[in-house]
Order: sequence, then C-alpha cells, then structure tokens
Amino acid sequence: MPATSTARSRARERNSVLTRPEFMSLNHQPIRGASGPSESRGSSRRVGQIKHQTSQQSEEPTDSGSKDRKEPMKMPEEDCMQLNPSFKGIAMNSLLAIDICLSKRMGVCASTSSSWGGCRSMIGLLALTGHGITWIIGTIVCLTRSNTLAGQEVLVNLLLALILDVMTVAGVQRLVKRRGPWEMAPGFLDCIAMDVYSFPAAHASRAAMVSKFLLSHLVLAVPLRILLVLWAFLVGMSRVLLGKHHLTDMVCGFALGLLHFSLMETVWLSSSTCQTLISISTLSWSPFF
Repeated sequence: MPATSTARSRARERNSVLTRPEFMSLNHQPIRGASGPSESRGSSRRVGQIKHQTSQQSEEPTDSGSKDRKEPMKMPEEDCMQLNPSFKGIAMNSLLAIDICLSKRMGVCASTSSSWGGCRSMIGLLALTGHGITWIIGTIVCLTRSNTLAGQEVLVNLLLALILDVMTVAGVQRLVKRRGPWEMAPGFLDCIAMDVYSFPAAHASRAAMVSKFLLSHLVLAVPLRILLVLWAFLVGMSRVLLGKHHLTDMVCGFALGLLHFSLMETVWLSSSTCQTLISISTLSWSPFF
C-alpha cells in the first residue's frame, strides 16, 4: 500500500507539471509520417533559399569583380600597344617627328617676324615661278605665238603635262589632307590651282616635271641646264622656307613630277594630233573641207 500511494503521488505531480503552459508542447507528440517530411521540406526549402541568396550575393560581386578585372586588363594591353608599337610604327613616328621638327626650323620666312622675314617677298617671287597658273598661262601664250610644227608639238604636250600635274597633285592632296608645318591659310592663286594642302608639294612636282621636260626636248647649253636643275631645287625649297610644306612633301613632289614626265613620254602626242587639237581649240577645224 505505501508503495502504490507513493507511485500515485509521483504520477499526479508529473501530470501537474506537464499541465503548465511552458510544458504544454511536451504533451503533443509529433506525427512521424506528416510532421517529419514537412519539417524536412521546410528546412530544405529554407536551406535552398539561403543557398540561393548566398549564391546570388556571391555571384554579384564575382560578376562585378570580373568586369572590374576585365576592364583593367584591357587598359594595360591598349596602353602597351600604344607605348610599345612595332618597329615599323616606331620608325614611321620617328621619321615624322624629325620631318616636322626640321620643317619648322627651316621655315625661316614663314612670317615677317621670322629670322629671314625680310627675304619673304623675294622667296615668294621665286615660288611664283613654279606656280601652276603661271606655267599654264605662259605655255598658252607661247603656243599662240609659235609658228613651227615642232615647237607647237612640244608646247601642246607640255600643256597637257601641266594639266595632268595640277589634277593629280590636287587629287592626292584631297585624299591625304595633310596640313603644313605652320598651318597657314592658302593664298588666292593656291586656291585657283587647287594647291590647298601640304602633301605632296605641287610646286616641287611641277618644277621637277618642267625641268626634266625642257632638258629632254630643248637643246640647251651646259650652264643653262645646270641653272634649270638649280631652279627646280630652289622652287621646291622656297615652299619649305615659306612654311607651306614639309621636307617630305617636297621630296615626294619631286618624285611625282618625274613620274608625270615618264607618263607623258609614254603617251606623247604626235604632230598631227597636236595640230588637230589646236584646230579644235581655235574653232578653225574643218574635217569635211
């Protein structure tokens, strides 16, 4: 009896303890088939959400970090390409720098305040002797006063060579569009002759072509031949002294003038063809009479 009474008293105490609010959850046993999987699914979903959020957070900085890494990786490569060009690029840039530096130093008559500013008018007059308008007008005047067939043949071919030189140089200048070392505005006669840009030098091309043409088709004494070559060189140099052209413009102009002479020699017009052109130009051509 006393054992049973003590057991009953212990059971009552246990039940009274379990009836307290803080211990009410202990009285409900979870259902293994229902609560277990739901809790596991909920926990798995929470874990998945947490993993997804953490993956997004981890991906965002990695993407931004990769972009930030790509951008600085590109910039040094571009800088390296600019700072370390090829040997050809280094050679071209060096030659251009030397050309610009020497051309600016040689532009001693670029303005009246230059070191040779007092000789500017004389150098300009020398350059005028190689101008395209001067030579075209002079050739037409000589052609109108020429009475021999040989003289007219030479003058007509010279006139065509001058027109070819003016058109070719103007076309190349329009394509290249290189400015002079002092970037001066072209004069009125330069605009008429379409000698607006610097490369190639039109005066140098014309002087080289005319001097070679006259040396080949006129019988001149040795002093005159030397003076003719010296004149062509001084005409090309005058444009550099005036600050209109670079040294490379003058050199390329001389080469282009010699090319024009060679081209004109290959398409040389005969005397009969020249007479036909003269008749057409003077409106006295009568092919049916």
